[in-house]
Amino acid sequence: MPNPLLDFHDLPLFDQIRPEHVAPAIDSLLAESEAALEEVVAPAFPADWKAMASRLDCTTERLGRAWGAVSHLNSVADTPELRAAYNAALPKITDFWTRLGSDERLYAKYKAMDPNLLDAEQRQALKNAMRNFVLGGAELQGAAKERFAQIQERQAELSQKFSENALDATDSYAYYARQDELDGVPRDVVHAARAAAQAESKDGYKLTLKMPSYLPVMQFAHSRELRLRLYRAYVTRASDQAPEEFRKYDNTANIHEILALRKEEAGLLGYRNFAEVSLVPKMADSPAQVIAFLRELATKARPHAEQDVADLRAFAADKLGIADPQPWDWSYIGEKLKEARYAFSEQAVKQYFTAPKVLAGLFKIVETLFEVSIRRDEAPVWNPRVEFYRIERGGELVGQFYLDPAARNGKRGGAWMDDVRARWQRPDDNRLQTPVAHLVCNFADGVDGKPPLLTHDDVITLFHETGHGLHHMLTRVKERDVSGISGVEWDAVELPSQFMENFCWEWAVLRHMTAHVDTGEPLPRALFDKMLAAKNFQSGLATLRQIEFALYDMLLHTDHDPAGDFMSLLRQVRAEVAVLPSPEFSRTPHTFSHIFAGGYAAGYYSYKWAEVLSADAYAAFEETASPDGMPSVETGRRYRQAILETGGSRPAMESFKAFRGREPTLDALLRHQGMA
Repeated sequence: MPNPLLDFHDLPLFDQIRPEHVAPAIDSLLAESEAALEEVVAPAFPADWKAMASRLDCTTERLGRAWGAVSHLNSVADTPELRAAYNAALPKITDFWTRLGSDERLYAKYKAMDPNLLDAEQRQALKNAMRNFVLGGAELQGAAKERFAQIQERQAELSQKFSENALDATDSYAYYARQDELDGVPRDVVHAARAAAQAESKDGYKLTLKMPSYLPVMQFAHSRELRLRLYRAYVTRASDQAPEEFRKYDNTANIHEILALRKEEAGLLGYRNFAEVSLVPKMADSPAQVIAFLRELATKARPHAEQDVADLRAFAADKLGIADPQPWDWSYIGEKLKEARYAFSEQAVKQYFTAPKVLAGLFKIVETLFEVSIRRDEAPVWNPRVEFYRIERGGELVGQFYLDPAARNGKRGGAWMDDVRARWQRPDDNRLQTPVAHLVCNFADGVDGKPPLLTHDDVITLFHETGHGLHHMLTRVKERDVSGISGVEWDAVELPSQFMENFCWEWAVLRHMTAHVDTGEPLPRALFDKMLAAKNFQSGLATLRQIEFALYDMLLHTDHDPAGDFMSLLRQVRAEVAVLPSPEFSRTPHTFSHIFAGGYAAGYYSYKWAEVLSADAYAAFEETASPDGMPSVETGRRYRQAILETGGSRPAMESFKAFRGREPTLDALLRHQGMA
């Protein structure tokens, strides 16, 4: 049988890929890539953009696509066999990309190119490549270069182990609750918990640390003991504070070693700390600028957060009989206060957001605003629940995407967008390759034969990831390395995703995506108005929570001693920023995958930075909306052309100014969050 990982005719053959295919495919593609590298660095090979791309980029792109398929399956369909195959290939993959990015012969070829012979997209790609060669260690020599390569390989291993520990610690925990412990928990969550226990032939109700199970318990369970039990399990995952049987997943040593290697890498490259390295390809100029930005935002948010806490404490004492609220009480108190203040509950809202209806509404706004059509398509998939779609404009295929919405064992938590392949005018055959994306979420399944129900937060998450996907798929750039999300500064890449979230608060948009799960009735306007009134409920607290993560991340990668106590630093940050106390046993860093396994190291601030951009961009739609609130198609066209279609082919600030006519300000963000 031919190896499915070596079939590049069209889409990945996800339904055929097996663990035993990984090693032979990756070894073969690595050998081809090594041969291509040696060919283009030979003195006789011309320092010509198209010639080098035809030989080297086309070969390494196949390697990237095959490894991307393996990595994706490792994230959404983890098995012991696949994990073993992935981990066996990871050092070889890391070694090759490290050597490619630091090859002084290849670096010399790019330096010899004449930028005047390139088009604008190629010049931007060349500029990025030159920068990446320097960051990749191409200017290092001898022992320093060898050590740099060792660091990259070890960091890849540690990040993978960190991710595995976080996943295994989450998947391993289960509590089988009694029925009386679940008073207050939504009916659909209770039914799902009972079904999960029955599937294992066990009594009671199976509760887990996955969000569709964990969060409703924290929000709605009347039992403080149950909330404490799950809260402690959740915040001690993958740490030294977990129960003895789960301490094999402790990430403490991994964190120390990752931080030490990053500091050493920065020193080899001539930087004082890893944050400086991280910011080279970003919009922000320096760690000091980022820290100042975060502290300014914290100062503006703090009075609102303090009022949020005062309101919660007063309500807990007066209405719930909780005189001394603990961390496992806050979500419960907040939900009860929201119900009392705005006369609605998230559970009532959830009944109107059935997954099929939400998806139809999402597609409608995308089709209207960006002048495309979306329809079902066919492709091999890794799970029967995965759907596949195509995006067209004027009958022309623009892009395609996989949608994997459901939570399940063996699937990494959270939500993300990833690319399958990029838009590219292929230099080998001049064929235009269309982009393909993954959109992955972790929503609860439907129960009793009914469609899955999404919380409004789930809806926002779906819009967010779709925004990333549109950035990747609607690009018109033909140069792969600056097409779509490629080449976009990391602290600007969240702009299109956060921008899309705003539509979840527009009645003109939202009304098209609701139908009550039992009656089919649309969301009542009165209920929407209550949701809107509650939109900025605890926005001060939410802002400080994100700033706490971002400031901790930045300080961790600037002045912190990697051998020092990273929990002590977190306590210092919390003392400066937080207005709610955290328990001594909480171990947030141990599952902070964004910075230890997800590419956001010294970059978590990007979420708040890009919120400024996205809020200001969305303000243009508020300024041009029709009297009934429908967003302007003309504004959508300008946004698409200025930001989505240009991808990484120019600096993000240039794209923003092309759309807005000026640089961004904080005003719209503060207004949107009720903190103006």
